[in-house]
Amino acid sequence: MALRTGRAYDPAAPLIDPEKCTLCGLCARICPGGVLELEGGRIAVHQERLFGCIGCGHCATVCPSGAILVSGRDLEPGDIFGLAPARERATHAQLLALLQARRSVRHYRPEEVSREDVERILEAAATAPMGLPPTDVEVAVFHGRDCVRTLAGEMIPALDRMCRIMRPPLFWFLRPFLDRATAEAFRGFLVPVVDLYVREWVEGRDTLFYGAPLGLYFHAAAFADAADPMIAATYAMLAAESLGLGTCMLGFPGHAFQRDRALGEKYGVPRKHHLGVFLAAGHPAVRHQRGVRRRFSRVRWFGKD
Repeated sequence: MALRTGRAYDPAAPLIDPEKCTLCGLCARICPGGVLELEGGRIAVHQERLFGCIGCGHCATVCPSGAILVSGRDLEPGDIFGLAPARERATHAQLLALLQARRSVRHYRPEEVSREDVERILEAAATAPMGLPPTDVEVAVFHGRDCVRTLAGEMIPALDRMCRIMRPPLFWFLRPFLDRATAEAFRGFLVPVVDLYVREWVEGRDTLFYGAPLGLYFHAAAFADAADPMIAATYAMLAAESLGLGTCMLGFPGHAFQRDRALGEKYGVPRKHHLGVFLAAGHPAVRHQRGVRRRFSRVRWFGKD
């Protein structure tokens, strides 16, 4: 039985060219589902094993002679391509320099982000790992300052409506049913922040998206892992950084899309989708000259010292 996702119902099909195949067996060794096996002087395909071919493409990417292609589950034979040599990829030092330079940006220059750069960001973000291929992550692209501002004008009232239940007197009726941490989160963070958004918007300022000229909302269907949109958004954030753009990850927009039916329907975000994350982006108005060292809350080592 094929392992179903939101976009795939049937197994993919490994296509093996016997004239190119050297019978090295690498594809069979790396296949996570045991679908491929070296037997009888050929590579046999056993779709009945486990969930059949899930379309991960490992067999095609590891084959030294390029004898395998995969078709199905959002893969086409032409999707397999050669990789840049190791010397042309980022070193650890280069990657670390990019990561250390990244800061959350809330001040943007007037110019828009080009369509070409948006497509480059999406191309990079699409390489993010997912729980199971093909990815169920979807992206709503809000391109242009006017477009993002229109969204803010729709979303801030939606957030305000969402918070009404957490304001007196309704809050006092709900309080006995909420644990202390939840009640403090709503009263001490959620409601005050939304109130700030509303006040600033009335005065002509956008403190939800900070006047960004680009917004990307990553979300995914219930079949996906809840972390998938967050990982894709992180890839997009780093891709934007590599293009000289600044970004800021925002969690509040996801709640508005999920809880306001009209807003979700307008922008194609089903209520049953996992809570997603919004990435605001643009050309930074200020460049940081120094970095800030960060630390995990705790790191525990097990095994060898």
